[in-house]
Amino acid sequence: MTKEELKQVSDSKTSLGYKRGDIIFDEGELLNGVYCIRSGVCKLVKLNSNGKDQTVKLLGKGELIGQRSIISEERTNLSAVALNDVELCYVPKDQILNSLHVNKDFSFDVLQHLAQNLRQAEDDLIDMAQKSVKQRLAETIITLKNDFGVADDGSINVVLTRDDYASIIGTATESVI
Repeated sequence: MTKEELKQVSDSKTSLGYKRGDIIFDEGELLNGVYCIRSGVCKLVKLNSNGKDQTVKLLGKGELIGQRSIISEERTNLSAVALNDVELCYVPKDQILNSLHVNKDFSFDVLQHLAQNLRQAEDDLIDMAQKSVKQRLAETIITLKNDFGVADDGSINVVLTRDDYASIIGTATESVI
């Protein structure tokens, strides 16, 4: 983006804060903007037929939330929830769409990001079908370590409960050590 385009985005954004467990948006909402994570971790969840949340993805600093719904002009098919205290930037839909129309490099970057998300979703679907609970748990722990880093004491820099792990790997809480 040019300096002028960045200034327009910066001038249009607002800062928002959420506490652990706060809902950023619910499944089925029509979004009027895109969220960018400044700090903290959010989870994208889908309510299943049993009334339990299935965690689809964890997102951290620098990642976007809601861009697919803005581009497709569809209601959200997932809910976004703060996993811990989160600071977000919110950029209005009109600003995002204008940037997509006038800046082909920005549009290409967005397309690449969406393609990467689609690839990850395909990989996750294959993992759910072909890997055991133990394998999925081990891979999840490695991914969390790589994505969020490790504290001085050796723990992963994102705190998750057994319920969280079960929701991420698609199993019952009792199956998670």
